[in-house]
Amino acid sequence: MSKKNKMLSLEQCEELLQTLQERFEKNMNRHQGLDWATVQAKLETKAEKLWSLNEMESTGGEPDVVGHDENTGEFIFYDCAKESPKGRRSVCYDREALESRKKHQPENTAIDMATAMGIELLTEEQYRALQELGTFDLKTSSWVQTPANIRKLGGAIFCDRRYDTVFMYHNGADSYYAARGFRGALKV
Repeated sequence: MSKKNKMLSLEQCEELLQTLQERFEKNMNRHQGLDWATVQAKLETKAEKLWSLNEMESTGGEPDVVGHDENTGEFIFYDCAKESPKGRRSVCYDREALESRKKHQPENTAIDMATAMGIELLTEEQYRALQELGTFDLKTSSWVQTPANIRKLGGAIFCDRRYDTVFMYHNGADSYYAARGFRGALKV
């Protein structure tokens, strides 16, 4: 697979579509009123979006359809892995935060990884909506999009679920932990 042209081989497409269909059918509560045939037809016309979904899948995100935008006709995918995706942990928030660390820099940032994957970090509102569909991040936490006024002051926000409650917290944007990653959103 070439990251430059963001295309999957026919075999990779078929494998990904099969995985997505199985997850879709197993978790109908996430997308009531939607049918897989319509989703698949849309996916088959969006090669670059399939590449992004494959990136979500390969980093442990377990993407699934969580909604449909009636205005644009787009299907909305979120990472639905029980815990923050394994392949996206131990990252600080953004490039500015990474460059501000003089010692022990992480290998990457949440914003850079999401951009390279063609996805966006969930907002706090999207994160809370995801938690209405199941229980996520019981042992991990996930960076979410941080408002500019917080980021300007050096902070960033993340969310998790503890005590059957969704919490939003703050940390220095340059912090990173083995149990903190990020969840993404993609419209197709």
